[in-house]
Amino acid sequence: MKAVVIRTFGDPDGLEVVDVPMPVPGPGQVRIATEAIGVGGVDAVIRRGALAAHGFREGHLLGSEVAGRITATGDGVDASWIGRRVWAFTGLSGGYAEQAVAAVEDVLALPDGLTGADAVTLGGSGVVAHFALDRARFTPGESVLVRGAAGSIGITAVQLAARAGAGAVAVTTSSARRGTRLRDLGATHVLDRSGEGGPDAPAGFDVVIDVVAGPQLPLFLDKLNPNGRYVAVGVVAGRPPADFGMRLMDAFRRSLSFATFSADTVPGTDRQAVRSSQFADAARGDLRTVVHDVLPLDQAAQAHREMDAAKVFGRIVLHP
Repeated sequence: MKAVVIRTFGDPDGLEVVDVPMPVPGPGQVRIATEAIGVGGVDAVIRRGALAAHGFREGHLLGSEVAGRITATGDGVDASWIGRRVWAFTGLSGGYAEQAVAAVEDVLALPDGLTGADAVTLGGSGVVAHFALDRARFTPGESVLVRGAAGSIGITAVQLAARAGAGAVAVTTSSARRGTRLRDLGATHVLDRSGEGGPDAPAGFDVVIDVVAGPQLPLFLDKLNPNGRYVAVGVVAGRPPADFGMRLMDAFRRSLSFATFSADTVPGTDRQAVRSSQFADAARGDLRTVVHDVLPLDQAAQAHREMDAAKVFGRIVLHP
């Protein structure tokens, strides 16, 4: 079957389409004929080699979430799964392929009315957005800043905060056009990438959800209100400065909090319950997904070029 692997770490030209053996589901696993493959920020981080110290090697088959139909089951899995249309988390590998394998506990049947592209746009990101707001102890009436709101995590976080009664939902983004689209999704204030938004922008925020991190993270710590909570859910721009915690110490009397969040720390049953609810909302039109583009699997490198150039609003989806 066709798959996309990292031939060499670095820019998107290091991605290569190769022929690999069809995966065989092991005990507790299913095999899925992919219809839609999500292209996520973590894929780009792995591709660049930034996580090589964590065991990722050249030759790695990218991709963590897919949608499609189950074609085979491993030992211990009910054969009634075969033929069902599902979303699945494949771990941090194996998704950029015509067939993918996932543990059955990481598989969720799709409701009628939800496309595969919508599923892989919302499946992973929606859970992160939900539990990030929960980790931040967000309550109705509070002000929220979503940093890096043009991606699928940010787009969902904006909608969830607005639906939950935020007093203000501010976003950082790179253009007025993106700002207009984010306002349509629930944002009330649009800031530039440095956090500036004119005289009408809130002076501070109770909650910051940050997908970006990178060298400017300390500037956004300064935007927290007293008792404010900052939750970093991604490192799209790389690691923050090593001494960024000094900003918190310098503001000791304001009682600020900083946390990182990974969905890996949430029990699988809780993740699936939230995901199922969000899929149902999206199928009804109560929660919107934004698919930037759908490209053939062999154009995975182009998808990564667009991400690296910050041209993506929402999520790019691949199809075999």
